[in-house]
Amino acid sequence: MIQAKPAINRSDMIRCVLCMDAPCDAACERIAPSGLLRSIWFQNEQIAAQRLPEGNPCLTCPAPCQRACARAGEVPIRDLINRLYYQVKPECETPAPPDESRLGCDLCGIPLENPFLLSSSVVASTYDMCARAFEAGWAGVCFKTICTLDIHEASPRFSAISGNDGSIVGFKNIEQLSDHSVTENMEIFRRLKRNYPTKFILASIMGQNEAEWGELAALCEQNGADAVELNFSCPNMAEGGLGSDIGQVPELVERFTRAAKAACHIPVLAKLTPNVANMSPAAEAARRGGADGIAAINTIKSVVGVNLHTYVSAPAVHGQSAVGGYSGNAVKPIALRFIAELAQNPLLNGMHLSAMGGVETWLDALEFILLGGGSIQVTTAVMQYGYRIIDDLKAGLNLYLAEKGFSSVREAVGLGLDALSSTTDTLQRDTVVFPAFLKERCIGCGRCVISCSDGGHQAIRLDKNRRPVLNGKKCVGCHLCLIVCPQQAIVPVRKRIAPRR
Repeated sequence: MIQAKPAINRSDMIRCVLCMDAPCDAACERIAPSGLLRSIWFQNEQIAAQRLPEGNPCLTCPAPCQRACARAGEVPIRDLINRLYYQVKPECETPAPPDESRLGCDLCGIPLENPFLLSSSVVASTYDMCARAFEAGWAGVCFKTICTLDIHEASPRFSAISGNDGSIVGFKNIEQLSDHSVTENMEIFRRLKRNYPTKFILASIMGQNEAEWGELAALCEQNGADAVELNFSCPNMAEGGLGSDIGQVPELVERFTRAAKAACHIPVLAKLTPNVANMSPAAEAARRGGADGIAAINTIKSVVGVNLHTYVSAPAVHGQSAVGGYSGNAVKPIALRFIAELAQNPLLNGMHLSAMGGVETWLDALEFILLGGGSIQVTTAVMQYGYRIIDDLKAGLNLYLAEKGFSSVREAVGLGLDALSSTTDTLQRDTVVFPAFLKERCIGCGRCVISCSDGGHQAIRLDKNRRPVLNGKKCVGCHLCLIVCPQQAIVPVRKRIAPRR
């Protein structure tokens, strides 16, 4: 059973806040509920089920974990664990792999123990933070962008859009680059490489001219960096001609890439901006300049949350705000589109793609891998949930690879590209895939009828028992009803040949 559609989803534990040093663990003498709950949250329920001990200690337990919960009585911990025992565990066909050898891969020929790196941001900005990430199981870090600029950050500098479950859907930042000196950052590199020699250090840099790009690249190599990432994409730079201003001009990308590549002997990646119609021109320029790989995407220029009383968007800094970088799960479809564009470009064949943009779960990461990502970078999910998410990223991906019979994550890279076209003109249009209604799940809410009536083709009605009935003569198979159904009570099932018009 490949765990693509979980039997237990976030809505089942919507009140769980994924506590640090969770009180539910302290209250339970047999298991650690918090780790199981976290695996459910990150769509890794099969792994959670296989971690359960033999014999269900929750069956007759008075559930002190629920009383100890930070939201006492609001999270059905016992019920969720029972569902792992009786719904999920019996369906587990593939044992959890005994090791993580399948996750081994490389970045431009340099070994990675798994494909997961922290991306260049606050989550990888000090020795202590990087060391704790390494200890947690991350294969490497892309250190926060090093520069010679005098950086002074604004406060506040973050804002977000949250979903109904309280999780961050979209995240905005107006953060700039590393506020440590170049000398301080080089000392951090030396310590990290000395204490964690097998971990990967990707040094993000930003120069102000060709000489500075080269100098920074050379310094990073001399002080232990395994590769260099050229930040051509930061949307928050106050200085003109930096960050995304460069990434939008292929000539500058090529020139500065060539300068950095000429100054060092380690792999060079160009991190490109999504604030363009197509990323290929800049990527091709980076290749001409000697880049070994591409990193994408950086954050998307955005405005979030205009206050209806002060008329200032968020985050507000002394009554003013600014366009900033948007990240989080909301940007994943855009990031996937750019990664696929780069992976399908024959002029970029052989270049490593380090992919990022909205990764929270192993499923998110896998989508990027299937569209050509050779390594995966993460920031926003770590800012929300912590370095601990690496456990479920690795375990979920590892189990998937075992279920599919892959011996290495490399075998999955790019498998989704052949079925993806850049235009809908190539799609077959001679069949209609009808929806089918699952009576045992349907609660008769009528959401499918509302959406089909007002946003579709008026093909669904409710019968006298408040159950949906399909009019096959009107249905065009758009599947809007499947998407809006809150019970997942509608599935695709029947096909018919559509008459040509």
